[in-house]
Amino acid sequence: MILSQRQLEEIAASTTKDFNRFFFGDEADKPDRSALPTPIDQFAKNYLGLRVSFARLSPDGSICGVTAYADTEYKITELGITRTLALKRNQVILDESFILSGNVQRLCAKRRFTLAHECAHQILFQLESEEVKASCEMRYSARTVYTPRELKTREDWNEWQANVLGAAILLPQKEVDLAMRRFAETPLINYEGRYSYGDHLTLRLFCRLFGVSKTTASIRLRQLGYMVDRPFSEYVDPLEVW
Repeated sequence: MILSQRQLEEIAASTTKDFNRFFFGDEADKPDRSALPTPIDQFAKNYLGLRVSFARLSPDGSICGVTAYADTEYKITELGITRTLALKRNQVILDESFILSGNVQRLCAKRRFTLAHECAHQILFQLESEEVKASCEMRYSARTVYTPRELKTREDWNEWQANVLGAAILLPQKEVDLAMRRFAETPLINYEGRYSYGDHLTLRLFCRLFGVSKTTASIRLRQLGYMVDRPFSEYVDPLEVW
């Protein structure tokens, strides 16, 4: 199933609207409310019914998360030793680096995006036809052992869609609209990675509110028209003295 960006936005909007009513109750329908960042852990566990756990997924940390649509197994080879771990239906496994001492806060934004990405895979799977679902479930046979990289490669066709949908779940357009109405009167200007003091502060507040990285925030704000790009040559440093 190939979906356009607009279709993915519509899926994210309807899904997060339903979740917000489920999680926030009457607060979600108040006309004068503030932005409601998506609590992605509760979205995954309480709304989608996914089981989230942590394990070492690769020797070099290159695999951040995996999920599957039927019970299967995956193997990891490290220092000549191969481990086989179970991956159950409706389970998401995130790399254990996210919860190691000193990493919880530092990698919080990355963990949240990874979980949103895996949630998006599960949502997209549920939208498939019964025939496609059956085919996917057969491929993820419990008799077959995959490496985490093979599990991800099997979904390469869907990775772009999962990235777009995951970002729209973490940063729903309605919530971004509400936040930017509060934070900025005009679009932020990105001078090839440099910002005015005011725009830099706005971007930091936005990232803190939604629990996302500067990169994720910039991509999403640009998509929704809240950030424009200018060449660095146009940047004027207010502290520079001539």
